[in-house]
Amino acid sequence: MKYKLIIDKNAEEEIVATVHAPSSLTQQIENLVCNFSGQDSIIGYKDDEMRKIAFSEIECITILDRKVIAIDTNGNQYRIKERLRDLEDVLPSYFIRINKSALANEHRILRFNAVFSGGVDAIFKCGYREYVSRRCFAEIRRRYERI
Repeated sequence: MKYKLIIDKNAEEEIVATVHAPSSLTQQIENLVCNFSGQDSIIGYKDDEMRKIAFSEIECITILDRKVIAIDTNGNQYRIKERLRDLEDVLPSYFIRINKSALANEHRILRFNAVFSGGVDAIFKCGYREYVSRRCFAEIRRRYERI
């Protein structure tokens, strides 16, 4: 396998891959290229502080008290000015919708817990817990079964 990278600020960006057959690697490359928006972080606000939060540091983005909140790996909550549906277009493919008002970093989900009421909660590595809707959980199960 050969790899070639040409950096030319004047040329139009293009990615070409020549392979013998599709594989999981080609699928990962395609996902990376198609979902990359040129952005790898968002701005979060907490009290008087403004902070750039890398996508990899975000555990979950949810709506609390009618505000969009990003929860980082330490459990800190930052207010985000963008709407949830706009963020869904910008975030990488490893962010999955877990209910109508929450997006989760798939890599930061520790486990799914069944709760007494018959629902399912996503438990994140920072300890945060968020409800998973039945419709979204069915899609998550299909996604994991393909692996």
